[in-house]
Amino acid sequence: MQELDMCDLPVGDHIDPSLVPQRMLYTGARMPAIGLGTFGSDHASADEVAEAVKTAAAFGYRHFDCASVYGNEKQIGDALAEVMATGVKREELWITSKVWNDNHAPHDVISSCEKSLADLKLDYLDMYLVHWPFPNFHPPFCDVTARSPNAKPYIHANYMKTWSSMEELVKCGKVRHIGTSNMTIPKLKLVLEDAKIQPAVNEMELHPHFQQPELLKYVRVNGIEPIGYSPLGSPNRPNRDRTPDDTAPTEDPVIRRIAENHRVHPAVICLKWAVQRGQTPIPFSTNKRNILSNLLGVTGDPLTVDEMRMIGTVDKNCRMIKGQVFLWKDSQTWEDLWDMNGEITPA
Repeated sequence: MQELDMCDLPVGDHIDPSLVPQRMLYTGARMPAIGLGTFGSDHASADEVAEAVKTAAAFGYRHFDCASVYGNEKQIGDALAEVMATGVKREELWITSKVWNDNHAPHDVISSCEKSLADLKLDYLDMYLVHWPFPNFHPPFCDVTARSPNAKPYIHANYMKTWSSMEELVKCGKVRHIGTSNMTIPKLKLVLEDAKIQPAVNEMELHPHFQQPELLKYVRVNGIEPIGYSPLGSPNRPNRDRTPDDTAPTEDPVIRRIAENHRVHPAVICLKWAVQRGQTPIPFSTNKRNILSNLLGVTGDPLTVDEMRMIGTVDKNCRMIKGQVFLWKDSQTWEDLWDMNGEITPA
């Protein structure tokens, strides 16, 4: 099959942000149903990511998904300041950040959030997430075999101490909403039982080859909005996250055939599917044409019911971001992180 061009539009085009679908959270707040991810992986510098933020904002993006561990929030803060200097109001933006694994201690949660706010040059965050449920640190660019010497499993009592500090951030106005990331149903059940402020979102890997129907249904039933990272299958993920059995949704014959019918790149079909399915994808790109094409793809020319059904049949249960570096025992495999048998993996 001949490769398809992304979108034959001038790079200077702009999408009216009001045309972007919105998700209503349980608080009544509205969140744009597509965002720009800012994890540059091992191939995009902090300055390049910040430039992508400015480009995306100029095209009409208003949702930006950040994290302290990405190492680029200071540069993104400069970019956001430039964006708002053009007349975009703070209340028009949706900015997310995340607390990293080595800052799960209650006082560290607060200081980590304050640093993100300072770096991003913001008075508040729209969303703040616990990045991973494991307090296991690993250095940037480490090998897949790296392990924290003090690695621990998920301990619910400790997680709820972290969550209590997240709730304090809401109470003092530093963040508007709090949420979870990389959680499983067994872990979420415990959090929902004990939380005073429930998670507004759960950020999770979601793409046509990893559709997670049970987890998706669970979060929806419980009033939690699903945010889908790696919505294209994370083709630029770090080498440590690659295994021989990985697949590529943008190369799937069904996805490519639908893309031909819509005269767009298969990546756009993955994003259309995500938004129409009810999840919020956060694709990352530094390419201007791709950034625009991704946004344009979710604001018009929807997939048909039959096309959505066809994509629903290509699920391969292929998790790309397996998280091996967060394991706490030498004898474990990555499946132990994800509670595959429906129960939290014991210590």
